[in-house]
Amino acid sequence: MGITRRDFLKYSGGAAVATTVTGLTPGESQARERVNRIKGAEVTTTICPYCAVGCGMIVHSKNGKVINIEGDPDHPVNRGTLCSKGASLYQIADNPTRVKKPMYRAPGADKWKEVEWDWAFDAIAQRIKKARDESFVEKNAKGQVVNRCDGIASVGSAALDNEECYLLQKWLRSLGLVYIEHQARI
Repeated sequence: MGITRRDFLKYSGGAAVATTVTGLTPGESQARERVNRIKGAEVTTTICPYCAVGCGMIVHSKNGKVINIEGDPDHPVNRGTLCSKGASLYQIADNPTRVKKPMYRAPGADKWKEVEWDWAFDAIAQRIKKARDESFVEKNAKGQVVNRCDGIASVGSAALDNEECYLLQKWLRSLGLVYIEHQARI
């Protein structure tokens, strides 16, 4: 960068004067700014959706809009710290290019198109039923009743809580799935 010793001293002196005038260190200044931004916000605790660790997070929102996400210091797993992915989660919530509606790309098409939620759910349900009907096995080679679906598999997410995992497991078993795995085991 080519900074001279004289420039370094000038910049350092300027920073020292600015700190003295404001009476705050850079860290204190940032902390005050954050406190002012989240003042009066609704506080919600949640779990980071990325991996199987289950770090606790605090989400601050105003008028239904996320304004800040940070690690939960009271959470026993991460005690307030977050990895780089968890720390950047706010950028996903507050992103003008975030996709908020289902997208569909027809077979052979080169572009995605926005579709309605009802259409997407119906299409998914029809494809699950078709795959299940085509691959359902009532009896094995020995003639024993097995009632299983060999054409669909599921990989669960570590971001699901126990209740969600229970419901997902019940639904998958009701379809006859036997190939059920979980992210935490992989």
